[in-house]
Amino acid sequence: MASASPIPSPSPDPVSNPVAGSEFSGTPNPFSQPALPLLRTPTNTVTKRVFVAATRMNDGKTTTCLGLYGALQSFFPRVGFIKPVGQRFVDVQGKKIDEDSVLLDSIFQVRVPIESMSPVAIDSTFTRRFLEDPEAQLPALEDKICRAFDRVSWEKDFTIIEGTGHAGVGSVFELSNARVAKLLNSKVLLVSPGGIGRPVDELALNKSLFDHHGVEVVGAILNKVEPDKLDMIRDYAGRGLSRLGIPLLGVLPVQPALSAPNLAQIAEEIGGKWLNGRRGGAKQRVQRVVIGAMSAKGIVDYLQPGTLIITPGDRDDILLAALASAKISGGATIAGLIVSNDIKPHPKLAELLAMTDIPVIATKEESYGVTSRINHMSVKTQPQDHDKFPIIKQLIADHVDLSKLIATV
Repeated sequence: MASASPIPSPSPDPVSNPVAGSEFSGTPNPFSQPALPLLRTPTNTVTKRVFVAATRMNDGKTTTCLGLYGALQSFFPRVGFIKPVGQRFVDVQGKKIDEDSVLLDSIFQVRVPIESMSPVAIDSTFTRRFLEDPEAQLPALEDKICRAFDRVSWEKDFTIIEGTGHAGVGSVFELSNARVAKLLNSKVLLVSPGGIGRPVDELALNKSLFDHHGVEVVGAILNKVEPDKLDMIRDYAGRGLSRLGIPLLGVLPVQPALSAPNLAQIAEEIGGKWLNGRRGGAKQRVQRVVIGAMSAKGIVDYLQPGTLIITPGDRDDILLAALASAKISGGATIAGLIVSNDIKPHPKLAELLAMTDIPVIATKEESYGVTSRINHMSVKTQPQDHDKFPIIKQLIADHVDLSKLIATV
């Protein structure tokens, strides 16, 4: 009678033991699972979605996404968000996460892993690494984006997909906005600055690339339109866009508060050093910049909330006028002071300023150079800009045809 064969010991877990089935285990492991097939499209075909792209940088795409997310919560209890390809990122627990994903998550607490909201971050060597072996890199990137979309859209009713720049951005590594929108089976909403001729031209150019990839553009939003021109722009730009087959879904009026920088952003932009009032003044919103080149008598009319005064530190008369105004009002009446030309206030004046809440920033640059830099700043919404979020949400709710957008996607 043949002896019974010994009962084989359990095979190693292929997940917990990475060498199972390799040369270290002697023979192939019959219990090991093959690698998952790479996805070429999301498995989620149910969740409504829209891909938001812009005709240029700084057109208001991020603001639109923030407003859409907030406004769509009135229609859907569960809204998701993803920015598949990001070019501006921050480090979050060792991972490169697009700053817009961080921003939206900090406001709305989306409750999905942050890395799923930002699956691909483009660092300084990304393009070179891709071009060294595109045939291997592209399928892996597509799979990563599809799986991330499935994760952020799990049990969601609507997902906003934010693009990066215009339709063709990312073409060098074959992940242009048009290709990613196609990959995620999404229709597109385009955002452009206000106007008639130039916006329609640029929207037509962007639409052509989406058309080439078989992606439908379901509408456009024109941003930053002067309030007195809203009706005229809506009429004539709407006519021009309709000839291209692009519905005009919204025209957003200029909101000065959204483009107004705070003092912390200005200090960073000019490389300034805080001399006073940083704790309470960093979030001060600057609505107007005035160069203190006039007499103390002339500056009085400008001592108002939201005004930033730029003056050399030896203009004692202007500093004293600001001090007197603060004393009379019982607080800082202006947004702040920038003392230029690397000239600090007289020590006695510095002591008096320290007794007030007036924010004071010193810079080495001369007054006109500082003013120019501030006026040309690109102001991005930040997580601490709590005063902006209600404005953004209401802007989209009031001026975008959300029902039409939802019906077309």
